[in-house]
Amino acid sequence: MTLTDANAEVVPASTLDDRLFQEFVPNVDPADDFVLPEVPIEKLPDPKPKPEPEPVKTDEPSAGETAAPATPAAPPRYEGGGSPAEWMAAAGIAEGNWGFVDFIAQKESGWNPNATNPSSGACGLIQALPCSKVPGSGYDPVDNLRWANGYATDRYGSWSGAYDFWLANNWW
Repeated sequence: MTLTDANAEVVPASTLDDRLFQEFVPNVDPADDFVLPEVPIEKLPDPKPKPEPEPVKTDEPSAGETAAPATPAAPPRYEGGGSPAEWMAAAGIAEGNWGFVDFIAQKESGWNPNATNPSSGACGLIQALPCSKVPGSGYDPVDNLRWANGYATDRYGSWSGAYDFWLANNWW
């Protein structure tokens, strides 16, 4: 199967097969998992300073104690292996749709199950938004693709319909 990518280039089947059967290796640095949207940068006006709020009296730690800094919990990273073909088969996606799924996953996350959009919070291979809508874990590639399979057929009628929509809109 050959597909046309968003730039009207035909993706050869050999390239598709190479990508679908390549083993996943997680990034060493989790910061490399963020997918940054391609948007133009615009200069915003400088914010006007707000007045300092009055400090609120709270229970302060005693002299020997220090307050623990609040750190947000990191998203659960996928550290398992597998290839896109194995993930799609495990998610129940028909092999005839793999080319369409490959196109969308490549555009959305580059087949990185740990991909996260820092501005929207969309996560995983297919960039589910919000991430919590994926039963299981949005970062587990099989869970993410299983959810995406239902989304593609419910919203677009098929993976082919999702692919056509992506070509026309550069998102799905």
